[in-house]
Amino acid sequence: MALTFNMVLKNGGLDPFNVRLMRHQHVADSGLTPYALWRDDRAEFERYQSAQRANRREYFASRYWASFVVPPDGSTMFAGMYEVFGSSPAPDDWVDPLYRLSRLQMNLELDLYECSRLPAFDPFIGCLKVEWGPGARSWAQRADSNTGDKPIVELTQTFREPDFPGFTHFVENLASLPSLPPSWVATLSASRGVYLLTCPRTREQYVGAAHGFEGFWGRWQSYIATGHGGNVGLKSRDPSDYQVSILEVAGSAATVEQIIAMEQLWKRKLQSREMGLNKN
Repeated sequence: MALTFNMVLKNGGLDPFNVRLMRHQHVADSGLTPYALWRDDRAEFERYQSAQRANRREYFASRYWASFVVPPDGSTMFAGMYEVFGSSPAPDDWVDPLYRLSRLQMNLELDLYECSRLPAFDPFIGCLKVEWGPGARSWAQRADSNTGDKPIVELTQTFREPDFPGFTHFVENLASLPSLPPSWVATLSASRGVYLLTCPRTREQYVGAAHGFEGFWGRWQSYIATGHGGNVGLKSRDPSDYQVSILEVAGSAATVEQIIAMEQLWKRKLQSREMGLNKN
C-alpha cells in the first residue's frame, strides 16, 4: 500500500476534514520565493503565511494548516503543521515578507491568522515530499477532498537542498536565480559555456557566452542588475523575466576564443540573429 499524507495526519491524531493543504509557490518580482524565505528565515515565512485574503476567510478559518513549499526542483516539500486560533484584519502598514509591500500598497483585504506549529509533525519538516497532482495552480486544497490525499514520494531522515539537476536539465527564470541553493551557485560559478535566454512575452531568444570570472553565474548577474547585461538587442526590449538555460558547457581548458566560437555556432543553429535578439 502506498503511503499518503493523510496517513501521516491520522497517525498524528488529526482528522483530514479539519486540515487545509497550502502549497506556497508564488515568486516575488525580486525573485524571492516562499521556499527561500522558509529556508533562510522561518519566522518571516510564518509571518508571510499568516496573511490570507479576507474573501476566503471561511476556507482558511479551519483548525489546522499543512504547509508546503516548492524547492527549485519543482517538488512539494512539507514545511510544517500549524494549529489556527483565530484572525484579525491586517493593518494598512503590515508589510508582506515576500513582496516587501504593505497591505495598502498591494490593495488587498487581508486577515492575519494566529498560528502555532505542532511539534509532533516537526520530524517531517524538510524531509517529506508529496505528489501534489494535477491542478498545481490550486495552491490551497482540503485534505479530505478527492485530490487531497497526496501520495508521499520522498521521506528522508534530514533536510537537504535539492541536487543540481545537471546542465542539460537546468531551466530557471532570471528572477528566481537569487533563491537557488548555494551548491547550485557554486556549480554555475565554476562552469563556462553557451547559454540561452528566451523572452516569455515576445517569444524571442538570445544566445550568449559566459567566459569570464564566476562563469555562468557571474554573467547572469549582470542581467539581474540591468535587465539587459549590456546587450544591444536586449536593450531594445522592455525588461523581462527571461528564462535561462544552458546550451553547451565548455571544457576547463577552453580559451575565451573557443567559447566565443561555440557561441557563434549556436547563433547559426538557432538563427538567433534572424529570429531573435542577437545583433552580432
